[in-house]
Amino acid sequence: MTMVLSIANQKGGVGKTTTAVNLASSLSQIKRKVLLIDLDYQANATSCMGVDRGSFNKSVFDIMVDDTPTEDAVINTDDPRIDVLPAKATVEGVEEKIILNSNRDFLLHTKLEDLKDKYDYVLIDCPPSLGYITTNALMASDAVIIPVQCEFLAMDGLTQLLNTIRVVQTKKKHNKETLTIFGVLLTMLDRRVNSGFQIVNEIKTYFGEKVFKTIIPRNISCSNATFYGMPVTEFSPRSRSAISYKKLAKEVERRNGKRRKTETQSA
Repeated sequence: MTMVLSIANQKGGVGKTTTAVNLASSLSQIKRKVLLIDLDYQANATSCMGVDRGSFNKSVFDIMVDDTPTEDAVINTDDPRIDVLPAKATVEGVEEKIILNSNRDFLLHTKLEDLKDKYDYVLIDCPPSLGYITTNALMASDAVIIPVQCEFLAMDGLTQLLNTIRVVQTKKKHNKETLTIFGVLLTMLDRRVNSGFQIVNEIKTYFGEKVFKTIIPRNISCSNATFYGMPVTEFSPRSRSAISYKKLAKEVERRNGKRRKTETQSA
């Protein structure tokens, strides 16, 4: 059964794209088939998977607002287990077109229905905002991963995101579907700074068991990998960041296994 995961936090610079790209790569390395959807106008996830931004005509935004078939926009990467539904860096009027559509909250959900069963995981890299693009991602998802940076004001803005998640949960319930918080991921931990560990404790106190055991450290390898358009798990597989993302993939697999078992028992 396909697991659709949004990676969301309206606060920028918390590691959403880095997490999406490297979780996709790490899941591939344990032989899982992944579709990575780039919903950020900056199109960084697209570039980080080695896709030339000028090499394609159709993007995820085209399939959402036009009649473009989803399959026409999907790009195969050099990794046979990872496909990308890319974003375009310059797109005008997408939000306006979505707003005018009577089915505006379900556009991505509808487009993925015939495609997602080809994959074990669909990972959605959300933009740093809580507009209709992010709402579409959450409506299409089974669960959400929330990356939180281990720095001062880490909790800032999370209340708004959690409120958005609750609104989407209510809408999905009418469709007899669910949306859960799959996990909170602590990112960019600088082990040399005591305040980072204070943030870790604060997040764990607030979210409890929802917090992943894996913590992503601050590491220069991630920045270098981004520059070369590669996941850090491929660019520097022995770096601390790469090892952490590989651990995260295994933790995601365990949580997904427990989720499937629970759903089977309750069916």
